[in-house]
Amino acid sequence: MRCIVTGGAGFIGSHLTDRLLAEGHEVLAIDNFAAGRPENIAHHKNNPRFSLARADITELETIKPLFAGAETVFHLAALADIVPSIVDPVRYYRANVCGTMCVLEAARHAGARRLLYAASSSCYGMPEIIPTPETEETCPQYPYALTKYLGEQTVLHWGRVYGLETIALRLFNVYGTRSRTTGTYGAVFGVFLAQKLNGQPLTIVGDGAQTRDFTYVTDVADAFCRAAQSDLRHVVMNVGSGSTYSVNRLAELLGGPTVHIPKRPGEPDCTFADISKIRRLLKWEPKVSFETGVKTVLENIEYWREAPLWTPEKIAAATAEWFKYLK
Repeated sequence: MRCIVTGGAGFIGSHLTDRLLAEGHEVLAIDNFAAGRPENIAHHKNNPRFSLARADITELETIKPLFAGAETVFHLAALADIVPSIVDPVRYYRANVCGTMCVLEAARHAGARRLLYAASSSCYGMPEIIPTPETEETCPQYPYALTKYLGEQTVLHWGRVYGLETIALRLFNVYGTRSRTTGTYGAVFGVFLAQKLNGQPLTIVGDGAQTRDFTYVTDVADAFCRAAQSDLRHVVMNVGSGSTYSVNRLAELLGGPTVHIPKRPGEPDCTFADISKIRRLLKWEPKVSFETGVKTVLENIEYWREAPLWTPEKIAAATAEWFKYLK
């Protein structure tokens, strides 16, 4: 296949690019490097089947020519993190909703056959059903979650109206090597790893008993590849680890001192994907255990040397808007 990976220099996108190239496909990565890093894909620079375009997905006329000849599009480019989406919702809507529409239009005009979208499990909000199936009611709690869900609905709508074969994968708490080291206060792995590197205590929110469906990034890349090679269309599927793990367990595996900070509003006590649908339809199974995944991350901890160091005081300041709007 000739594939396009938007956000191809990012965390998940670079791992997906690795996988697609390993399978013999041709890959064009599109990235504006707002969050992606050139180092994530530098090892492919001499691969004749790989190319890179620096472009913003919200600029339709700029990206249209890049899609020429594309068969399959993997749309992973997006703005992430909760806090900045509350502070600047317009920027998130533009990137995650309008940007998704531009990618769909570029794919449609190029005659691409298939488009796979990186949806977010945050669309479930505070789910009542655990493990959470795809049929659970959606209830986004903040602009990031809303914009990712609106992007998902846009993808499925374009598929129905224009005949694109579309699939949305709702990803649960993806972690692993190459996760973002820039930006505002966000995902727990980046926060903890920078704290560990700097000899600071790990800031555990609340009592740390809250659990997350931590899913290793190569398992996610595998799910995208299996979905792309399937005959499925216009479906939504969860992608999770098959289990859920407490923040206390993560801190234990990482090692070192801890400190507790106040629990935040708008966060579920548990995220846990019901992955029976993707198991049934794609015969997909997560392969990397939580313990193995954390060990791999620790072996590559120097990657997070440039990540911002978050202290309890800095976290309180960064999340002030969050408390203001979600209490």
